[in-house]
Amino acid sequence: MPGILDGLRLVDRDELADRVGVDAAIRAIQSALREGFDPDDDPARSIVELRHGQLLLMPADLGAYAGHKLATVAPENPARGLERIQAIYLVLDAVTLTPLALLDGTELTSIRTPAVSAAVLDVTATADATSLVVFGTGPQGIRHVAAMRAIRPIERVRFVGRDGARTRLAVQATAAAGLDVAAGTVDDVADADIIVCATTAQRPLFPHELVADHAAVVALGSHEPDRRELSGELLGRSQLVVETERVARTEAGDVVMAIAEGWLDPDALVPMASIVTGSVPVATDRPRVLKTCGMGWQDLAVARLAVA
Repeated sequence: MPGILDGLRLVDRDELADRVGVDAAIRAIQSALREGFDPDDDPARSIVELRHGQLLLMPADLGAYAGHKLATVAPENPARGLERIQAIYLVLDAVTLTPLALLDGTELTSIRTPAVSAAVLDVTATADATSLVVFGTGPQGIRHVAAMRAIRPIERVRFVGRDGARTRLAVQATAAAGLDVAAGTVDDVADADIIVCATTAQRPLFPHELVADHAAVVALGSHEPDRRELSGELLGRSQLVVETERVARTEAGDVVMAIAEGWLDPDALVPMASIVTGSVPVATDRPRVLKTCGMGWQDLAVARLAVA
């Protein structure tokens, strides 16, 4: 009988990046929802606390494949020159549960996360959005520029970061012909059509009154109930889109704290599937906020593109 590793395909970072472009990843997320997948059916993620960080265990079952991501979160890694989140991803046959492929899960996360943001903002952001402000100068902040440019005619990008050197590197990494990209400040929020928050912040990054009613905002920086990037006031005055109510009420600190403070009605949460499928209309009279924590089905929806 062959061993379990016999025939297991290895997909490294470069191959994954070559096989799965940002446009395809965005369409994969949208297609999964429009074809009827209910994120509430996604198995719950397990979070295991370790001495120097966390293990995230993220199983999923979607279509012809099942999958499992083992991710690590090491808060001190950026100071070591390493990525804060690292991962491996195992793809299995959905019927036999035979392992088929092992993917670079760090690269998969870097592709999947901005694809999820763009899949929803493709519906909620104004069609003529040209101005983007990004809080966070790490891999996710940088990757979100390409994702937002894939769905909207972005002309102006401002990075807001705490470290001047890292901000300059982010600007250099996203420089492109015809794109006005530079370091910015909190004040740039006032003129932003799209605002991306990809930080490890514990407190709101900017005053809510700076956000224009036409703006679309995404917060993806944490999956912990005691951390937030957005204020309760902003969530309370916005149409709030979440992955599922279960995830938002247990993992999304922005949501958990806004409800506890009385700014947000728990019944106001809008599942992303409802927005993407059009069963809930987009509010055009107030900001649209997307809060994500990351779910297993999202990884599998993108990972299966690399093995199909």
